[in-house]
Amino acid sequence: MKSLIKHTLGYAGMLGVMFTATGCSDWLDPKPLSFFTPENTFNTYEGLKTSTDMLNRDARYFDFYPTAGSADPDILSEYFFSEMGVNGRTDASNAPVDLTRQITPSASLMGNASQINNYWTYLYKGIKDANTIFDRAEGVDMDERKKNEVLGLAAFHRAYRYYRLVHQYGDVPFIVHEVLGPRYDFNTTKREAILRYLKNDLDTYAPFLSNDVYIGQVTKAAAYHLLTKINLALGEFEDAVASANEVIGDGVHRLMTERFGVDKDLAEKDVVWDLHQPDNKALPENKEVLYISIDRYDAGSDMRSAAGLEIKRQIIPWYSAANQLKTPAGENGFADNNETKNPYLVEYGRGLNTLRATWYHQYMIWEKNTEGEYEDYRRKPGNWMHVSDLKYNNPDMKDKSWFGQNVRLYADNGTILSPDTIRAWSGWPHYKSNIPDQKAGWWRGGWADWYVFRLAETYLLRAEAYTWMGKTDLAAQDLNVVRKRANARPLDASEVNISQILDERARELFYEEPRKCELTRIAFLFAKTGKADEKGRTYSMDNFTQNNYFYNRIMDRTEFYNKGVKNKTGLEYTLSPHHVLWPIAEKAIATNTEGHINQTPGYAGSENNVEPMDIPNP
Repeated sequence: MKSLIKHTLGYAGMLGVMFTATGCSDWLDPKPLSFFTPENTFNTYEGLKTSTDMLNRDARYFDFYPTAGSADPDILSEYFFSEMGVNGRTDASNAPVDLTRQITPSASLMGNASQINNYWTYLYKGIKDANTIFDRAEGVDMDERKKNEVLGLAAFHRAYRYYRLVHQYGDVPFIVHEVLGPRYDFNTTKREAILRYLKNDLDTYAPFLSNDVYIGQVTKAAAYHLLTKINLALGEFEDAVASANEVIGDGVHRLMTERFGVDKDLAEKDVVWDLHQPDNKALPENKEVLYISIDRYDAGSDMRSAAGLEIKRQIIPWYSAANQLKTPAGENGFADNNETKNPYLVEYGRGLNTLRATWYHQYMIWEKNTEGEYEDYRRKPGNWMHVSDLKYNNPDMKDKSWFGQNVRLYADNGTILSPDTIRAWSGWPHYKSNIPDQKAGWWRGGWADWYVFRLAETYLLRAEAYTWMGKTDLAAQDLNVVRKRANARPLDASEVNISQILDERARELFYEEPRKCELTRIAFLFAKTGKADEKGRTYSMDNFTQNNYFYNRIMDRTEFYNKGVKNKTGLEYTLSPHHVLWPIAEKAIATNTEGHINQTPGYAGSENNVEPMDIPNP
């Protein structure tokens, strides 16, 4: 992969025009492609390629990067609907906590109330744009190699977005052509029919893509990686192995197993730390990256997101707030909003714990050695932090006995020292949140590149395919490639099952994978294959939204959902089986007056559903 980003920057002026012209408010705006005029842009190979660059840029906003300062990035909702995290914003009455009551088709599921409706809008916007590129490319006079390259890039972006939609909502409207005017006649297509169409697209066009591209652009390896996910979703396990082999054996990509990059000479660090430092992600020597979002504060508005990542704000506890963490003597342990008084704000950040890690994420999936220590680099001290690793540093208590001592949750007499342990008492992967702040007094995690697909996940996808095929010896080999790099104990074939695969994904891919989507994909496979889960339970497509692996897995591991736990505002953490899929907004259905968009089963309005189609919308 080329390290320069001049190709993308070369289109900066055009990209700026495209971006500022966006602003459609509906999930499929009837205007012809909102971010540019197709007639003026799609008449050359260069114009078509520019438009695919724009799709790369748009992709950052439907996952990791908030659209404005202090907004929640969409990826948080993928983790609220999982066993890995819950919403920790305990002072917000609209926080997605009581999911059974709050998550409905009529609710405003945007902003801090969850990002469910945002996903629908952003994903369909990208699909609309990819469809226009696809259709217009057919009419441009260019050689077949260039045409197939453009079609391959458009096919990737369309497939990437539909893969997310069908594992967020299930059956959805399937549109594969440019929308030229107002339309209100869309119908729902079956999830499996959509996936099969996407598979055919990528089987056809992935070979025409290249790995020799500028950083941030789609690689051939990324296309085969996505095809592997689609093959798995279809239950085509041998094909999943074959498409994963195209990535793992391409001679270009390899797992990073040796120290590299900016901190490689720091003896206390390791290769896992190196892999996730922002300056290292786009280095030419980093051969693990398959697809990455580029975000550069100093590269101008065309390469800079609205607010950076703000990952520290999302996953670090709010340890610094007044009265949040008291000493046993009753003093405030930290000062807030003042880095002179509290250097931890610069070193670690000022978190709100919006995505509060569960016991499963912090402890259940990690092993200790015989000395009671974590050896896995992804959980070892320094890479992983906990509030208890911090020391009281409030200068107002500098002469007091507790100054400089480690934070405690309980006094010697058993008195709890924090009024809100949901928000203030947890751990986090510092090696991932260690994003510098370019703006003074920000302390949130600033502008930085972020992985979308890495080779480590390709190994885990192939391991999953082998596991479904009953080849746990081969699955263990792939798992152990990833685990060895992390200094984790090798697994025996007898220990391998789908639950173990998901555990390893949790260890390796936190805040990278769309966790809810992957849980739902696997829940579909349990229902489709009839195979028993790790507890011997079996599932069926006949009652998928009433009984599924997604829900049972979370219930087996959560200490929050359906346990009677409430936050400060009185909201109780709840989850239901039908949350395996999200609801479609009432507005999207109601405005489609000449067609029929089905509501997700389990939600109000689904009683009016009709048999979905097996083909795309005409």
